[in-house]
Amino acid sequence: MKLLPSLAAGFAGATALTVLHEVARHLRPHDAPRMDVLGERGLRKLLGLADAPQPDHATAYVATMAGDILSNGLYFSLVGSGRHSLRRGLLLGVAAGVGGVVLPGPLGLGEAPSNRTTQTKAMTVAWYTVGGLVAGALAQALRKSR
Repeated sequence: MKLLPSLAAGFAGATALTVLHEVARHLRPHDAPRMDVLGERGLRKLLGLADAPQPDHATAYVATMAGDILSNGLYFSLVGSGRHSLRRGLLLGVAAGVGGVVLPGPLGLGEAPSNRTTQTKAMTVAWYTVGGLVAGALAQALRKSR
Protein backbone atom coordinates (compact mmCIF):
# COMPACT_ATOMS: atom_id res chain seq x y z
CA MET A 1 0.00 0.00 0.00
CA LYS A 2 1.33 3.41 -0.95
CA LEU A 3 0.73 5.92 1.83
CA LEU A 4 0.33 9.18 -0.11
CA PRO A 5 -2.16 7.87 -2.71
CA SER A 6 -4.15 6.21 0.06
CA LEU A 7 -4.25 9.40 2.10
CA ALA A 8 -5.16 11.49 -0.96
CA ALA A 9 -8.00 9.10 -1.77
CA GLY A 10 -9.18 9.05 1.85
CA PHE A 11 -9.25 12.82 2.14
CA ALA A 12 -11.06 13.12 -1.22
CA GLY A 13 -13.74 10.77 0.11
CA ALA A 14 -13.97 12.70 3.38
CA THR A 15 -14.27 15.99 1.52
CA ALA A 16 -17.02 14.61 -0.72
CA LEU A 17 -18.88 13.33 2.33
CA THR A 18 -18.59 16.63 4.19
CA VAL A 19 -19.72 18.64 1.15
CA LEU A 20 -22.76 16.35 0.75
CA HIS A 21 -23.69 16.79 4.41
CA GLU A 22 -23.27 20.55 4.36
CA VAL A 23 -25.19 21.13 1.13
CA ALA A 24 -28.02 18.83 2.16
CA ARG A 25 -28.46 20.34 5.60
CA HIS A 26 -29.15 23.67 3.92
CA LEU A 27 -31.42 22.23 1.22
CA ARG A 28 -33.33 19.74 3.39
CA PRO A 29 -33.25 21.10 6.94
CA HIS A 30 -36.06 18.83 8.19
CA ASP A 31 -34.64 15.44 7.34
CA ALA A 32 -30.99 15.80 6.31
CA PRO A 33 -28.51 14.05 8.59
CA ARG A 34 -26.83 16.43 10.99
CA MET A 35 -23.49 14.82 11.58
CA ASP A 36 -22.17 18.28 12.46
CA VAL A 37 -24.50 18.26 15.48
CA LEU A 38 -23.27 14.81 16.51
CA GLY A 39 -19.67 15.94 16.12
CA GLU A 40 -20.24 19.03 18.21
CA ARG A 41 -21.95 16.99 20.91
CA GLY A 42 -19.03 14.58 20.92
CA LEU A 43 -16.54 17.44 21.16
CA ARG A 44 -18.42 19.04 24.03
CA LYS A 45 -18.68 15.69 25.81
CA LEU A 46 -14.93 15.08 25.52
CA LEU A 47 -14.11 18.60 26.68
CA GLY A 48 -16.47 18.15 29.62
CA LEU A 49 -14.76 14.91 30.64
CA ALA A 50 -11.42 16.73 30.53
CA ASP A 51 -12.81 19.68 32.51
CA ALA A 52 -11.76 21.89 29.61
CA PRO A 53 -13.61 25.11 28.74
CA GLN A 54 -16.45 24.84 26.25
CA PRO A 55 -15.99 26.73 22.97
CA ASP A 56 -18.62 29.02 21.50
CA HIS A 57 -20.81 27.63 18.72
CA ALA A 58 -18.71 28.98 15.83
CA THR A 59 -15.47 27.60 17.26
CA ALA A 60 -17.08 24.24 18.01
CA TYR A 61 -18.45 24.08 14.46
CA VAL A 62 -15.04 24.76 12.88
CA ALA A 63 -13.35 22.25 15.19
CA THR A 64 -16.01 19.68 14.37
CA MET A 65 -15.62 20.18 10.61
CA ALA A 66 -11.84 19.86 10.89
CA GLY A 67 -12.21 16.77 13.07
CA ASP A 68 -14.71 15.22 10.64
CA ILE A 69 -12.44 15.70 7.65
CA LEU A 70 -9.39 14.44 9.55
CA SER A 71 -11.05 11.36 11.06
CA ASN A 72 -13.05 10.46 7.95
CA GLY A 73 -10.00 11.08 5.76
CA LEU A 74 -7.89 8.70 7.81
CA TYR A 75 -10.73 6.16 7.90
CA PHE A 76 -11.34 6.29 4.15
CA SER A 77 -7.59 6.04 3.50
CA LEU A 78 -8.01 2.39 4.52
CA VAL A 79 -9.17 1.81 0.92
CA GLY A 80 -5.46 1.51 0.20
CA SER A 81 -4.06 1.63 -3.27
CA GLY A 82 -4.47 -1.98 -4.33
CA ARG A 83 -6.63 -3.66 -6.93
CA HIS A 84 -9.77 -3.84 -4.81
CA SER A 85 -9.83 -0.27 -3.55
CA LEU A 86 -13.27 0.45 -5.02
CA ARG A 87 -14.80 -2.58 -3.30
CA ARG A 88 -13.07 -1.64 -0.02
CA GLY A 89 -14.38 1.91 -0.40
CA LEU A 90 -17.92 0.60 -0.82
CA LEU A 91 -17.63 -1.63 2.24
CA LEU A 92 -15.99 1.06 4.36
CA GLY A 93 -18.65 3.59 3.35
CA VAL A 94 -21.57 1.28 4.13
CA ALA A 95 -20.01 0.32 7.47
CA ALA A 96 -19.47 3.97 8.42
CA GLY A 97 -23.00 4.90 7.35
CA VAL A 98 -24.58 2.11 9.39
CA GLY A 99 -22.37 3.10 12.31
CA GLY A 100 -23.51 6.70 11.89
CA VAL A 101 -27.12 5.58 12.31
CA VAL A 102 -26.66 2.96 15.03
CA LEU A 103 -23.90 4.26 17.31
CA PRO A 104 -24.83 7.83 18.34
CA GLY A 105 -27.62 6.73 20.70
CA PRO A 106 -25.51 4.23 22.67
CA LEU A 107 -22.64 6.74 22.75
CA GLY A 108 -24.92 9.28 24.47
CA LEU A 109 -24.95 11.71 21.54
CA GLY A 110 -28.66 11.39 20.75
CA GLU A 111 -30.33 9.66 17.85
CA ALA A 112 -32.20 12.40 16.00
CA PRO A 113 -29.31 13.90 13.99
CA SER A 114 -28.80 10.69 11.99
CA ASN A 115 -31.87 8.64 12.85
CA ARG A 116 -34.78 11.11 12.76
CA THR A 117 -36.67 9.68 9.76
CA THR A 118 -36.30 6.81 7.34
CA GLN A 119 -34.98 9.35 4.82
CA THR A 120 -32.41 10.59 7.35
CA LYS A 121 -31.16 7.06 7.95
CA ALA A 122 -31.01 6.33 4.22
CA MET A 123 -29.15 9.58 3.48
CA THR A 124 -26.66 8.88 6.27
CA VAL A 125 -25.78 5.45 4.87
CA ALA A 126 -25.84 6.68 1.26
CA TRP A 127 -23.55 9.65 1.85
CA TYR A 128 -20.94 7.67 3.74
CA THR A 129 -21.13 5.13 0.93
CA VAL A 130 -20.52 7.91 -1.60
CA GLY A 131 -17.51 9.04 0.44
CA GLY A 132 -16.12 5.51 0.43
CA LEU A 133 -16.73 5.14 -3.30
CA VAL A 134 -15.02 8.46 -4.05
CA ALA A 135 -12.03 7.31 -2.01
CA GLY A 136 -11.97 3.93 -3.73
CA ALA A 137 -12.36 5.38 -7.22
CA LEU A 138 -9.58 7.90 -6.72
CA ALA A 139 -7.29 5.24 -5.25
CA GLN A 140 -8.00 3.08 -8.29
CA ALA A 141 -7.36 5.95 -10.70
CA LEU A 142 -4.11 6.84 -8.95
CA ARG A 143 -3.00 3.21 -9.09
CA LYS A 144 -3.64 3.03 -12.84
CA SER A 145 -1.78 6.30 -13.46
CA ARG A 146 1.44 4.97 -11.90
